[in-house]
Amino acid sequence: MSLPKLTLSLQFGDLPDAAAHRAALPRHRVARCIRHALDADAEITVRIVDADEGRALNRDYRGKDHATNVLTFDYATEPLVMADLVLCAPVVAREAAELKKPLAEHYAHLLVHGTLHAQGWDHETGEADAEDMEARETEILAGLGQPNPYA
Repeated sequence: MSLPKLTLSLQFGDLPDAAAHRAALPRHRVARCIRHALDADAEITVRIVDADEGRALNRDYRGKDHATNVLTFDYATEPLVMADLVLCAPVVAREAAELKKPLAEHYAHLLVHGTLHAQGWDHETGEADAEDMEARETEILAGLGQPNPYA
């Protein structure tokens, strides 16, 4: 099976603990997670940000005045998926610690999650949609050798 083509830009903002996040997100791993979640060729930018930038983006674009783990800005799905995925490093690190998961494992889940959002998947539109999206995430992550994030 041939995976979709991906043009990837990976950016790191000014992070207090940048080394840990860079180590958890080598470019080849980021690309692998995203490509396995894609149904079409894509141009995707992944930006890892601090809490201030994450909070400002979530507030300005979603009306929620707090930083969240991943924001997806989707611009097109055909003929090419075009999107920005913004992951808030301190939120991801806190969640990984609370879940007792390696940082890289939690990032893999959120990259898949954000990539599905970029293609129109939505877990906030109803219980059935949430269950479908969780099942798809679990399937993709299993294919990447990752455990079920919802177990």
